[in-house]
Amino acid sequence: MSEGLNYEFLVDAFFVALSGAPIALVITFVALLIAVPLGFLGALTRINQIPVLNHVAQIYVSFVRGTPVIVQIFIVYSSVPLLMSTLFAKFNIEADIYKVNPIWYAFIVFSLYTTATLIEVFRSALSIVSKGQLEAALSVGLTNVQAFRRIIIPQALVVALPNICTATTNLIKATSLGYAMSLQEITLKAKVAANVGYNYVEAYIDIFLVYLIICSLVEYGFKWYEKRLITYKTANA
Repeated sequence: MSEGLNYEFLVDAFFVALSGAPIALVITFVALLIAVPLGFLGALTRINQIPVLNHVAQIYVSFVRGTPVIVQIFIVYSSVPLLMSTLFAKFNIEADIYKVNPIWYAFIVFSLYTTATLIEVFRSALSIVSKGQLEAALSVGLTNVQAFRRIIIPQALVVALPNICTATTNLIKATSLGYAMSLQEITLKAKVAANVGYNYVEAYIDIFLVYLIICSLVEYGFKWYEKRLITYKTANA
């Protein structure tokens, strides 16, 4: 093994790692698309103390937030194919579940992971808005949906946005564990490139840089939107 960093490989591997960014971003986008409405509904069940559903949501959040993401990946990645193959055999469905693109398992894992986080984010944000505002909105003829869309959600969103930003960046970083499902994302591509010359230090530096750039851009976007949202709210107060 050569001494010092291989700067030529460092530069080349950076673009190799960067080529895996679209997969990480697609997983992030789909997971958020699924997790945001589920997280909001889960938060409502906890705030309103809906029987059974409230306890289910509480247990679900505790389980997901209390276990490592890598363990959740292995559980889903091993149990879902086994369950599906059993069902296919029972109903005589001819399909090889083991040839399914692993990105579908990534969608499941990271959606479940993010939903648990957003349930608590939305619950905290919605709790800040007083119930009197909802009652006042209903008293003037607004429906529940209209009251939430026009009054409750805009106020809660201002409070929740920093935490949503944190959840999003954590989700992006968590996609680095997609290598465990053989996903051609940032980490796996860089590590495969490093296998030839054992340039793992350079590969991990490149992985670090790619995630740092992506997460910094996401944080900047959220901060820009947060400032705009606060300005809009102040102007219309």
